[in-house]
Amino acid sequence: MTDNVLDIDGLVVSYPGKGLRRRPVEILHGVSLAIPAGRTLGLVGESGSGKTTIGRAVLGLAPVTGGTIRFDGRDISRIGRRDRARMARDLQVVFQDPYSSLNPAMRVGDILAEPLTIQGVSRRDAATRVRELLDRVGLPADAADRLPREFSGGQRQRIAIARALALRPRLIVCDEPVSALDLTTQAHVLDLFLQIQQDTGVSYLFVSHDLDVVRHISHEVAVLYRGDIVERGPAGEVTTAPRHPYTQRLLLASPLSDPDRQAERRAQRIRLRDARPMTADAP
Repeated sequence: MTDNVLDIDGLVVSYPGKGLRRRPVEILHGVSLAIPAGRTLGLVGESGSGKTTIGRAVLGLAPVTGGTIRFDGRDISRIGRRDRARMARDLQVVFQDPYSSLNPAMRVGDILAEPLTIQGVSRRDAATRVRELLDRVGLPADAADRLPREFSGGQRQRIAIARALALRPRLIVCDEPVSALDLTTQAHVLDLFLQIQQDTGVSYLFVSHDLDVVRHISHEVAVLYRGDIVERGPAGEVTTAPRHPYTQRLLLASPLSDPDRQAERRAQRIRLRDARPMTADAP
């Protein structure tokens, strides 16, 4: 057993190429990361940087072509479906879109009870657990009898979080879980994540394109650019005094509620782009 709930060492992910040459397309180029128990690692980068691919590889949804992924010291890089199913108690996910991640034909209570009954929990105990989960995420007990379409985006994401918590996991992969929400709702959901971690000790692999979001929730931040980590460190340092120009641009791209400050950030980002051309190994 290790002190880290997750250890990623030299992770390479590639997909078969298309066309006549069919050369493989490498998405990640030997990424190494670790998440201690009860802590949050924020992965940040623009679309195509490779951050979501790391989360998918941890979940077994992307092919690991090099390196290892260890969960509680066990190599899970290339395990089969049956072993993956057994890991459901310890490893869960919250997806980005609260509108497509919930079955629209199922009542909320059934959505939350499903992972419990699959694991052999009795209906009576599952019903009790569903009530506990709804209370945990700040929803009324009668939400169990309603359909997902009857809830707002923020409420739906709370339901998705409750589903991820149903089996009391040790690690939750959070794939852009607040990007589809407005700024006010984002803040409430992030506070919910923090409270859950404080109460349960769960760890998060938190994927986002927004440095302001990961600053709020993460203990450590890793910045991805074209499949490589270009900056990593404590969240307070990386998000307030970034060293790499790519991280600096990400910070300036974070949305603000004040339109004047937002315009100022946009102008700074343009000046930085013109002054310092981007390279993966820039200081």
